[in-house]
Amino acid sequence: MFDLQHSLRSLKNQADWVSLRHVAEKTTFRTIRDEKADRNSISFDQGVMVEVLIEGHFGFAGTSDLSSSGIQRAFAKAVSMAKSAAAHKVHEFSLEHRPLAQGSYRSPVVQPLDSFSAKEITDIFIDATKAMKISDKILSRSASTMIVETSFHSISSSGSEVDQHFSIVSTDFSTTAGAGSETQTRSDSGGLARCLQIGAEVFNRASILERCQRIAEEALELVSAENCPDATMDLLLAPDQMTLQVHESIGHPLEYDRILGDERNYAGWSFVKPDDFGKLQYGSSLMNVTFDPTIPDALASYAFDDSGHQATKEFLIQNGLLLRGLGGLESQSRLELPGVANFRSASWNRAPIDRMANINLEPGTSKLEDMISSVERGVFMMANKSWSIDDYRNKFQFGCEYAKLIENGKLTKTLKNPNYRGTTVKFWNSLKAVSENRETYGSPYCGKGEPNQVIRVGHTTPYCLFANVEVFGA
Repeated sequence: MFDLQHSLRSLKNQADWVSLRHVAEKTTFRTIRDEKADRNSISFDQGVMVEVLIEGHFGFAGTSDLSSSGIQRAFAKAVSMAKSAAAHKVHEFSLEHRPLAQGSYRSPVVQPLDSFSAKEITDIFIDATKAMKISDKILSRSASTMIVETSFHSISSSGSEVDQHFSIVSTDFSTTAGAGSETQTRSDSGGLARCLQIGAEVFNRASILERCQRIAEEALELVSAENCPDATMDLLLAPDQMTLQVHESIGHPLEYDRILGDERNYAGWSFVKPDDFGKLQYGSSLMNVTFDPTIPDALASYAFDDSGHQATKEFLIQNGLLLRGLGGLESQSRLELPGVANFRSASWNRAPIDRMANINLEPGTSKLEDMISSVERGVFMMANKSWSIDDYRNKFQFGCEYAKLIENGKLTKTLKNPNYRGTTVKFWNSLKAVSENRETYGSPYCGKGEPNQVIRVGHTTPYCLFANVEVFGA
């Protein structure tokens, strides 16, 4: 029988400090395509990350061998890495960077995940793909879910003990319509998926069928729609697109390891400099951005990060002014800047690094209908389709699935292939209205680092109106 406490007792006197983090994860996939089962799979993964502090430096090693000898070998490797790094360290670390942490966290769940059988989910998804077949022009339909149950149990020689249990459900519904040589795809969430910490209550048949009917109707609209015009005009973005805008042009450039130059993979540097904090007017006075792992159903909510730092809500940007970045205790110490509890690992076989979690644009005071009526000529875009951003997270270009032209304060014709481009600071300073209501989305596939770490992030965002943005068609 695997005993984490027993393993710790046998190791704790062999280093200045030792931590063991056990991670176990079960992942279930269900996919229906055109009313036929396409994928049904279940996988399970578990292992232990051993972390040590020796001579002012941390060392890590992971193992899936949970025997005493397996953990001992991982410990020896972590010690070797810490000693090797300590001989060339550029910063002195201590237990201040691994605070005492004791507590637990559990995702909010109304209905347990096992309250729906595989057959019940399959039947709902078959009906969902049927609901999308509203015309012979509908070429393909899909309904899928990923269900993840994860537990993190961490203990340390300084007395820390943290238990965190996550219940995650991602759903995605998509349809493609075509006529002649034209094809258009419309999804329920723009490829990001409706991904939340939630239970089986997400499998609400009536809600799912209603959403699937809507996206099928919009896919048909797109097949015969005009291209988005090439012009500079007002741009209204829906929350499912704002999610990616926040993620790429706020979340990633504010990660401290990018600012330090440690992380340069996947368009990985940043235009933000350490001196910008407290000085840079990142956006208009309507722009308020928070780091908040305390939102109950958001995908990246938790009680403690993997250093033991307790998670709290913090303003990153307030009234458009850049205040703080996304850096855990190690990066905060190196930069001598305040940060947040975002030192996170993807699993048992990855060491923690600075990661965004729930990065949210706070709501404003505008009603959506008033935002639309204020626009003389503009485009209302929703659901991300494509994205591109440079290595410094400065110049960007995004494409969306679906758009409406706004003329004289009214939504008029449907537009296909809508795109927009800009530069980060100029774009956010053009923000001129933020809605009072907002929606929560998440992505289970945020990649960073080498070797790659795929982690979960969440974003709660309102509708936003920007002035004088360059938009264009295909």
